[in-house]
Amino acid sequence: MQEKKQLSLFDLSMIVVSLVIGMGIFRTPVNVASKAQIPELFFLAWIVGGFVAICGALTYAEIGSRYPVTGGYYKIFSVCYHPSIAFAINCIIVVSNAASVAGVSLIGAEYLSKVILDPAMQTGEYRIVIAAISIIIFYAVNLLGLKTSSKTQNVLTVIKIVMVLTLIGAVFFGEQTTNITPIFNTASGEPATWSDYGKALGLCLIAVSFSFGGYQQTINFGGEVKDAKKVIPRSIILGLAIIISLYLAINYAYVHVIGFEQLKTAESIAAILAGKIFGPIGFTLLSVLIYLSVLGYVNVNLLSNPRAMYAMGEEKALPSIFTKKTKKHDVMIVSLTLFTIIAILTLFYAKTFDKILNYTIFLDSVGMMFSAAAIFYLRKTTAHLDKKTIYTMKFYPIMPIIFIAAYLFVTVSIYNDDPNAALNGLIIFLGFVIIYFLTKYFNTRKEKRTN
Repeated sequence: MQEKKQLSLFDLSMIVVSLVIGMGIFRTPVNVASKAQIPELFFLAWIVGGFVAICGALTYAEIGSRYPVTGGYYKIFSVCYHPSIAFAINCIIVVSNAASVAGVSLIGAEYLSKVILDPAMQTGEYRIVIAAISIIIFYAVNLLGLKTSSKTQNVLTVIKIVMVLTLIGAVFFGEQTTNITPIFNTASGEPATWSDYGKALGLCLIAVSFSFGGYQQTINFGGEVKDAKKVIPRSIILGLAIIISLYLAINYAYVHVIGFEQLKTAESIAAILAGKIFGPIGFTLLSVLIYLSVLGYVNVNLLSNPRAMYAMGEEKALPSIFTKKTKKHDVMIVSLTLFTIIAILTLFYAKTFDKILNYTIFLDSVGMMFSAAAIFYLRKTTAHLDKKTIYTMKFYPIMPIIFIAAYLFVTVSIYNDDPNAALNGLIIFLGFVIIYFLTKYFNTRKEKRTN
C-alpha cells in the first residue's frame, strides 16, 4: 500500500523537537550535576552532548535523505547488515523507547502528584498509576490517525517550547546566593586526575545522552513526508538547532537561579524556576504544564515506534499481523497497541527513573552506533544518486566517527557504573537474534508444509 504524504517541514521539525525534548531536561540536570560535582564539568557535558548530537543529526539527515522509507530505522539495518541484526536492534530500540516513555511519564507524574495528591499519597505507587494513565490517554489519540496525532503534536510542541523559554526568563528574577564552593571529590581523597574527570564526564553523558536522544527516529517517517529527500535533513537540523539552544539556556538558568550545590539534590527544578517568576502559584502552574508536556513526548513515541514494527512486519521479521491498519484512520493498530503495552509493563517493572535511565541509554547506545555506521554502506550503494536530490554532509567521515565513538564511550561508562544493566542489554540483544532465526525456521517449515 502506498503511504500518504502527509508531513510537512514544520510537522517533521516539531516531531524532531518532541522526540528529543521529553521531560528529561526537567530532571536529568540533577543527575548530571551530581555526577559532575563542579559546574565546569556540568556545562562541558552539555556542550559535548550538543556537539555529538550535531554529528548524529548530520549523519541521520543523510541516511534519511538517501533512504526515505516508512520504518527506516528498521530497514537500514536490514539492508546494511542482516535482517537478524535489524530485528534485534529494532526490538531493542522499541523496548528502549518504551522505557523512555515510561521514564518520562514518571517525571511528569512526579510533578503532577505534588499538585493533585496529598503529601501522604505522593508515593511511587500513585505516581506509577498517573504515568500509566498518561500513556493510555495518547494511545487513544493515536487511534484517530496520523493527521490528528501530528497536528496535536504541533500544538503540544509549541506549548513546550514557549514553556522552556518562559523558564529561561527566571535568570532575570534573581540569583541564588551561596557561600559553598563546589569541589571535585575522588574516592581515594587524592587530588583529581584527568582520568577521574574523564570517568565523571562519561557518567554525566549517560543522562545527557538521554536528554538529547530521539531525533534518529525521524527517519521512520520517510515514506510519509512530502519531498522527503529535502524535508528530512532540514527538519532534523532545524529541530536540533532549536533543542541545543534551549538546553544550554535552561541549564544556565538552573545553575544561576537554584545554585549548583542545591541543583545536585533538588526536586521539581522547573517548578522552582517558575516560582521565581510567578511566585507560589508558579509551582502549581508549571507542574500542570509539565505534566501536559509529558503527553507530547508519549504521543510522538507512539507515532514513531509502531512504524518500525510495521516495517518488520512488512519484511516478515514479525508476523504479518503487525502490518494491519484500520480502514478508517489508517492506524497501525497491532504495532501501536503492543508498543503501548510494553511501555506500561516497563513502567511497572522498573518503577524508578534512575533504573530506567541506565537500562534505556545502554540499549539505545548500541542501536545508535550501529545505525549511524550504516552511512558508510549507504554512501557506496547510493553513490549513483543525483547529488542535487539528496543531502550530503560535510566533514565526512569525521562526523559519524565522532558520533559512534561518543556513544561507545557512553556504553563503556554505563558498564562501569552498572554492569548488570549492560549485561542484561547484551543478553536481550542475543535473545532477539535467536528469536529471529527461530521464527524464520518455523516459518520456512510452515511454508514447506503448505506447499
